[in-house]
Amino acid sequence: MSRLFVVLVLVVAVAGLMRWRRPAWYWLTFGVTLAVLRVLVRYASVMEACGLTVPPSRWRLAVARMAGRPVPESRPPRILRLRPTRTGLVLRLGLRPGQDAFDVAASCDRLRHSFAMYGVTSREIRSGVVELRMTGYDVLARVQMPAKLERVPMRVPVALREDGAVHYRDYRTTPHALTLGATKSGKSVYQRNLVAELAAQDVALVGIDCKQGVELFPLARRFSALADNPDTAAELLDTLVAHMEGVYQLIRAEQRITADIPDAEIAADIWDLPETLRPTPIVLLVDEVAELALFATKEEEKRRDRIITALARLAQLGRAAGIYLEICGQRFGSELGKGITMLRAQLTARTAHRVNDETSANMAFGDIAPDAVLAAISIPTDTPGLAVTGDSTGGWARIRTPHTTMRQAVNACNRHAHRTPELPGLDAFRPELLPAVSLAKIPAQAPASA
Repeated sequence: MSRLFVVLVLVVAVAGLMRWRRPAWYWLTFGVTLAVLRVLVRYASVMEACGLTVPPSRWRLAVARMAGRPVPESRPPRILRLRPTRTGLVLRLGLRPGQDAFDVAASCDRLRHSFAMYGVTSREIRSGVVELRMTGYDVLARVQMPAKLERVPMRVPVALREDGAVHYRDYRTTPHALTLGATKSGKSVYQRNLVAELAAQDVALVGIDCKQGVELFPLARRFSALADNPDTAAELLDTLVAHMEGVYQLIRAEQRITADIPDAEIAADIWDLPETLRPTPIVLLVDEVAELALFATKEEEKRRDRIITALARLAQLGRAAGIYLEICGQRFGSELGKGITMLRAQLTARTAHRVNDETSANMAFGDIAPDAVLAAISIPTDTPGLAVTGDSTGGWARIRTPHTTMRQAVNACNRHAHRTPELPGLDAFRPELLPAVSLAKIPAQAPASA
C-alpha cells in the first residue's frame, strides 16, 4: 500500500512539474485523457447551463403522454466527432432544429470555463454542423510549429494560431497584405519568417527597404531586385508597372477566345497560362511604407505621389499579373497623404502586432473587423511576435510567429539562391553580392591616443 502511495505521489509530482515547465508534454501524456473525460461527463449539464439545448418536440411529448412516461428532457447538440490533437480537442457538433451557430460562438467563453480548457473557438463547417476547437494550454506562449506542414505553391506557413492550427499566407486567396506593428513588436521577425518560407518557392522576391537596407539586404541572394532609398524605389515601382503591362499583353495574346475553346481554358490571369509561358510570380515586400510617403520639399512630394500611385496601381491590377504586395509599417493612416486610404482598401489580409494607440489598430481593422481592434491594443509588451490577423470576411484570430533569427533567414535564402529568377527590366536593381570577408582578415583597429 505504501509503495502504491509513493508511486501515486511521484506521478502527481511529475504531472505537476510537466504542466508547469512543459505544458505540451503534459497535455500529450495526462491532459488529453482528463479533458476527454471532462467533456463527456459534463457535456449534457454544461450545454443546458449555457442555453444550448432545445425542448422536446411535440411528437416526443405526445408519445410520452400516451405511454404515461415522464416528460422528455431538453436535448443538447449531437456529438458527431471528438478528436484529440497535439494542442487540444476538436469537437464537432450537429445542431438541433432551431439552433444557430451564433449561439454556440457566443457561448465559447462559458464552455472554456466549464470544460476547464485554455481556449475555445467555434466555426461553422456547413449548415447544421459546428466545430469547436479547444486548446489545453497556451500554445502561443512557446510557439512550436508542427513537424509536418502543408506547403503548396504561393501558400506558406508563417505562424501558429491561438486554436493550435497553422496560419498560412495564401497569395492566391488574399493577394495583398498589410502588416502593422510598433518598434520591437515582432513585425520584422514576421517578415523575416515570410521571406524564409518564400525562398523555397518558385517566386521572384522584390524588396524596398528604406532603412538603408538593414532588414532585407542580408537576404539579398534570394532577391531579384532591391531598393534602399525612395528614389530607387520610385524607379523600381515604375519598372514593375511596366512589367505588369507586359504580362497583360502576354495574357491577351494567349486567350484564344473561339467557339471551340472550353471556358476553363480561356486565360484570365497567369495561372491560366501554360507552364511554359507562365511568368514568374512576384512578391513585393515594402518595409516601413511611411518612409515612401513622407516628404519635406516639392520635389519629394512629386516623388511621393509617383510612388503611391504606382503602389495603388499594382494593388488594383497586379493580382492577375502575378504581382503580390506585402506592405509593412508602424502606421498606415490618412496622415500619410492622399492615396493612402485607397491603397489600404486593396490590402485584403491585415496583421497587427502590438501598437501604441487605438488609432493604429483602427487603421488595420476598423473597416473590416471592429472586434479585432480591442484585441490588437491589448497585446502585452513582453510577447513579441504576438499579433492579430483578419481579412475582409470579418473573422480574426490571434497568431504568433516562431522566432526566426537573421542567421536562419540568411541561411534559407543562401540555400535557395539558385531559385532567384532574372526578370527582364529589373537587372539594374539586382543587389550586388559582395564576397564574404573572414573576420581574421579584418585588421585590428589601433587604440585611440590620449
